Amino acid sequence: MKASVVLNSTTAKRLIAQGVAAHPIVVKAMGEGTVIVTLGTTNGYVASELLGAPIDQGAFAAGVIDDRWNINARLGEATDLVLKNGAQVPFDEQSVLSSLTAGDVVIKGGNALDPFGTVGVLLAAATGGTVGRYVPTAIARGVDIVIPISLAKSIHTPIGELTQQLGSRKIELPMGLACGMYPLTGHVVTEIEALELLFEVHATHVCSNGIGTGQGSISLLLEGGDDQVRAAFEHIKQLAQLPVIPVEGRR
Repeated sequence: MKASVVLNSTTAKRLIAQGVAAHPIVVKAMGEGTVIVTLGTTNGYVASELLGAPIDQGAFAAGVIDDRWNINARLGEATDLVLKNGAQVPFDEQSVLSSLTAGDVVIKGGNALDPFGTVGVLLAAATGGTVGRYVPTAIARGVDIVIPISLAKSIHTPIGELTQQLGSRKIELPMGLACGMYPLTGHVVTEIEALELLFEVHATHVCSNGIGTGQGSISLLLEGGDDQVRAAFEHIKQLAQLPVIPVEGRR
């Protein structure tokens, strides 16, 4: 069976979050390890899925893009979520970093996805922000990095090229914050991986964007067994009925 679906930005984030929660390495770390969910709009939905309860979504973001490269107006109200053996523990940066080891998971979102599966993360902070805090330690110790990101953020330019071109002190005329870009690799979870994990259906990215409620949307072709495709189709329809949770940038 084949089905076509359109996912608005919020629906896509919710679906990806559910896919992350179902990812085998995340499931394993939730049972016998540490999972860190860093701040981010998609990661807010991931945090809610892993906690099994709503969170203050509007506060769970750091950098945002509205009409410019910006910062969440409520930055500082929420901290990264840390779960040990599935239970939330207080966030303590030094304690978390010192204990990270193989089998743990850091969940970090991104801003761009190139054709080769590399994710680009915009860096406004001079010392690299969240990337600088976790990624070197995670890579050094063999900690898994899971990257939830929508296909709507797909670009054609290799992230490696953008990394060389961008930089907060290279851009003379920024619209918002001048940024660099970090090339992040790991276990990328887009809508495609989420649907495979949740429903065992194959999804193909057909097109992006639209007008009105379709702004920022992605369109997918679903293929698979009748029951699986119908279940995925109905699930997406149900997710689309849930309200949008706003995140506002600083003015």
